Amino acid sequence: MPYTIPAAPAASRTPSPSPRESREPHRELQDRLDALARTHRVPGAQLALDTGTDVIAVHTGTADVTTGSPFTADTAVPLGSLTKPFTAALVLLLADDGDLDLDEPAAGLLPELAAIPEVTIRHLLAHTGGLPTGPDSDTAATTTAARYLAAVCTDRDLLFPPGTGFSYSNAGYVAAGRLVETTTGMPWPEAVRALLLEPLGIRPAFTGDTAPARSVAAGHAVNTATGQARPARQNLAPLEAPAGALLASALDLVAFGNALTGRSDLLPPAVAKEMRRPESAARPGTLADGWGPGLALYRRDDRIWCGHDGNAQGTSCHLRADPESGVVVAFTGNSGSATALWRDLAEEVTRLTGIPVPAGPHTADRGHAVDRGRPVDLPGCAGTYRNGTTTYRVAPGPDGAPALSVDGDLPLPLVCYADLTCDLRDPATGRLEPGGRFHRDPATGRIDRVQISGRTARRTDDG
Repeated sequence: MPYTIPAAPAASRTPSPSPRESREPHRELQDRLDALARTHRVPGAQLALDTGTDVIAVHTGTADVTTGSPFTADTAVPLGSLTKPFTAALVLLLADDGDLDLDEPAAGLLPELAAIPEVTIRHLLAHTGGLPTGPDSDTAATTTAARYLAAVCTDRDLLFPPGTGFSYSNAGYVAAGRLVETTTGMPWPEAVRALLLEPLGIRPAFTGDTAPARSVAAGHAVNTATGQARPARQNLAPLEAPAGALLASALDLVAFGNALTGRSDLLPPAVAKEMRRPESAARPGTLADGWGPGLALYRRDDRIWCGHDGNAQGTSCHLRADPESGVVVAFTGNSGSATALWRDLAEEVTRLTGIPVPAGPHTADRGHAVDRGRPVDLPGCAGTYRNGTTTYRVAPGPDGAPALSVDGDLPLPLVCYADLTCDLRDPATGRLEPGGRFHRDPATGRIDRVQISGRTARRTDDG
């Protein structure tokens, strides 16, 4: 059935939030960022907040533990998947100019997608085309974008009929980057530089730059036992650049967020509004509360924010923008543990300013599982499910309850509920984290798919 993001009735909506009075909001946020970075063992981080009347920017720590270079307000951080909204904005600008139509088959412009003629450009941008995630970066580095797409975008690999579900897919954004290149005649890095970054005042930086024009941060992996950080190598394949190659600072992300809310002339209002419009088939599960053609949507209280999250090797970056008030919040951190820092920091921003910033979807905001009643047995969920080359296996664990393993990794206990959602239980702590949901075939009632962390896998056989 069509999916919409639940929202409060118009009559009950509150006025635009405004910052609470504070003698030194900058200093308070600086102190909290410093403390939380130490708590979560994050070498360096940035926070930028545009309230509509003021911009507050704070930063802390070290950009690279090997060199000891400081983390400054201008340091650019590998954004990972937060690159995708920039690529989507390029595609929508081309559509606004009449160079392409979001609802036309993508195969009309990209022959390598000929095997999936029903998939439209809109499907690619909203992750509703049924495409698999795509091969890992090491495999992608050995081929071309056209061959990559022809190999993974096949009828036999479709996870569901296009336009009927959601599965987060890097392959869709490799295809979107190809659309930018074939339409503009420019390589994707040149197009994003000329059409978005430079007009926004952002100095371009990309993964793989051998001589970046600005200070950049390294990602880090932190040994949880010793607390020691080590630089992490970025291994993104060149063809994956439209899905994850940008580097930017939190202030850069705020500039882009202003364009997404209509407070910048860069994006025509119709383009920004289209990017924020929820797609009816996009039920992204634990990633967000909804999805438009390029943007994740998050509900907090009576408002729908837009934005995106991104993780490269050893980084965690987040953007949130409220179209109603014009408030934009951006965070970058150079460690995988910075995701937990962001969750805590978003609550600190809310406490200190009165602006209710959504750290994640309302079902998982602040890192807590939602109370959906007592767990239930879920007959028929055991089996093998696949998304491209990734295998998900659900099988009874030692206690007879279902457990999930991905590509043969250690199984994690599943806690299932009557609405087909499920949580993952951390064996070490017993903590429940939102996992995803199972789906039934509407014709047979049989469980035929599972969605974990926004990625859908199709059942291939019984367990």
